Amino acid sequence: MAMHLQGSLFDQTDDIRLGSLKGLQRTLLGAGAWIDLLPGWLSGADTLFEKLAAEVPWHAERRQMYEHMVDVPRLLSYYRADETLPHAVLEEARTALSAHYAAELREPFVTAGLCYYRDGKDSVAWHGDRIGRGAREDTMVAILSVGAPRDLALRPRGGGETIRRPLGHGDLIVMGGSCQRTWEHAILKSTRATGPRISIQFRPRGVN
Repeated sequence: MAMHLQGSLFDQTDDIRLGSLKGLQRTLLGAGAWIDLLPGWLSGADTLFEKLAAEVPWHAERRQMYEHMVDVPRLLSYYRADETLPHAVLEEARTALSAHYAAELREPFVTAGLCYYRDGKDSVAWHGDRIGRGAREDTMVAILSVGAPRDLALRPRGGGETIRRPLGHGDLIVMGGSCQRTWEHAILKSTRATGPRISIQFRPRGVN
């Protein structure tokens, strides 16, 4: 399942390790929503990408759309709270994020969902993580990206100006406050030559 990744000139190391979270920069989006961004939190991200691409048990899904079954345009893998994550640094990342946001979130990140975007044709449509408690409560979703950058697009629910944040090569974004209820996010299809990317989404219990 592994695909070739054109490595980043800024990530020329096989040493997979996390940096400090002190550099997180918060952007207030309005209506109680915010995002925190930290480029390059993980060094050795391209090496981690290759390991995850080759070793994670990826699967494809099909979903009903109107009268037809269609392929979900990305590969998926999911780790419940009681399952070991596919690399030790992801366990470290989840623990570090839980500690950093303990005062705001008041609970740990427990699950991890992985998405494999193989090229620009793979995508995820506009949505909020509103299955479960995210539909009625403020919560957080933390996303660590490895592989080639893709734009995470965000817009107010119901329409409004779209903002974009390119994520890849070890970048971290955390969506918090009312973001899952009042904003939507997406990875849109791209006609440009786009390398593969894997995102790891850490969530609290009961948020999907």
